[in-house]
Amino acid sequence: MKVPVRNREGKTVEEINVSPEIFEVEPNEAVVHQVIKAQLAAARRGTAKTKTRAEVRGGGKKPWRQKGTGRARIGSIRAPHWTGGGTVFGPVPRDYSFNVPKKMRRLAVKSILSSKARDGRLIILDDFGLAEPKTQEALQVLKNLGAAKKTTVVVGEDQDTAVRSVRNIDYVRVIYSSEINAYNLVDNEYLVMTRIALNAVEEGLSK
Repeated sequence: MKVPVRNREGKTVEEINVSPEIFEVEPNEAVVHQVIKAQLAAARRGTAKTKTRAEVRGGGKKPWRQKGTGRARIGSIRAPHWTGGGTVFGPVPRDYSFNVPKKMRRLAVKSILSSKARDGRLIILDDFGLAEPKTQEALQVLKNLGAAKKTTVVVGEDQDTAVRSVRNIDYVRVIYSSEINAYNLVDNEYLVMTRIALNAVEEGLSK
């Protein structure tokens, strides 16, 4: 597959061949769903906690005797059906994460990249061309590329200037090529990759 490479003005400077093993994969929606589900589950803190009747302060003394009062029997004022009582089957701290095989994670990334390339939502940028961090210049570059909606920008490991220029744009998420994952790639309208990032991604996924 050939994809156009654009400069900071948005003009095509050349077309390059990309790896068919990465950008021409038949998308597997089930795998993508499973991998993203695992990512979101791992991000949950799992710290919600309520107290049972044994953990609520007080309630050690029986409020009244068992028989003879005409009232219902009760053993503690911290019973769950009383105000201020404990919670029945409430949440407790837990780990929501679960593992998915490495092959599934790689297939999910390849599926998303292939889908973006097929739909014309993958944009390869030659270089931001920024000598120093400038958010307004980076914003103009993205507008020239037509990426005016929710966008994920993938840059190379040594492109810190681009990261510092783009990270303050509210509709843009910027990540390094080593940080690509299914959720960050799919949660956008456009995916912009610098040429350096593209080479790194191809090298990483082809191993």
